[in-house]
Amino acid sequence: MSTEQILFYSPNCYGTADAVAYTRSTLRIHDLKTGIISGSMRQLEIYAAMFCLEYAVKPGELQIELRIYQNDEVLIDAPDVDVIAHIMSKIIVFDQHIENLKAGASG
Repeated sequence: MSTEQILFYSPNCYGTADAVAYTRSTLRIHDLKTGIISGSMRQLEIYAAMFCLEYAVKPGELQIELRIYQNDEVLIDAPDVDVIAHIMSKIIVFDQHIENLKAGASG
């Protein structure tokens, strides 16, 4: 398990997960939340999508487990492959859109 794992798709899309563990068939992403606002699995789903994009892993070939630790509770989710694939598609499309906007602004 790697702690403070940087996940980088592009200069427009990156983040740092508290902990990531990966084998050929399993991806686990863990996040500690210390504030009073409840953590969201959506953030960890985005991390999973960025991991798949960065390392060219198909989400359908993985068992994905997401965990949020907050207020002495552990929330566990196994996201649907289609959810992760949809987020991956959005990342790709919006990243390209941002790059096109940058190119237009500098050209």
